[in-house]
Amino acid sequence: MKLMHVIILMFSLLLVPLKSYAGVATDTVKAHVDEVLNVLKTSSAESDTSDNVKKEEIRKIARRMFDFTAMAKATLGKNWKKLDKEQQTEFIRLLRSMLENAYINKILGYTDEKAVFIRERSLSSSRIEVQSNLITKNAEIPMHYRMLRTRDEWKVYDVIIEGISLIKNYRTQFRQILAKQSPSELLEVMRQKVGEI
Repeated sequence: MKLMHVIILMFSLLLVPLKSYAGVATDTVKAHVDEVLNVLKTSSAESDTSDNVKKEEIRKIARRMFDFTAMAKATLGKNWKKLDKEQQTEFIRLLRSMLENAYINKILGYTDEKAVFIRERSLSSSRIEVQSNLITKNAEIPMHYRMLRTRDEWKVYDVIIEGISLIKNYRTQFRQILAKQSPSELLEVMRQKVGEI
């Protein structure tokens, strides 16, 4: 259940107004959030815009914001090498679909939460943690984006909410499956979760 809350909060931050803080990584997150807000504003102003159109626009933004390949490799850890190239490609696609399909409706249910960005913390020469708090009516929730610089851009590869890492949650689940089942069976489980069977 905690994993569901982590992912819901991760995607809900795509929709909340941000207070800008110095740093390219934070500016990158803010730019994506602004895009999502524009989609929602335009959509609400045009009554003929369907939920499916909104969902697809938000999916496109999320695909630019998140590094699903890095997330996939991190969730499998050492098990990544157990998958052949074709399985790795499918795993990345299915993981992305699991996140999008299961939680995209939560994005459309945006209310008036606000995100306050606190600081950027360097993790290495190519990794930064952007620290923020999600402010709700009843709580202040620490939410940290782990970002990776690929070429000349920053992308999110993990989200840590109240000390719980999205990557570690998935890694635990996938490790348990792969301890008893083959990579093909893991992919089968994932296909079922995204409704491809």
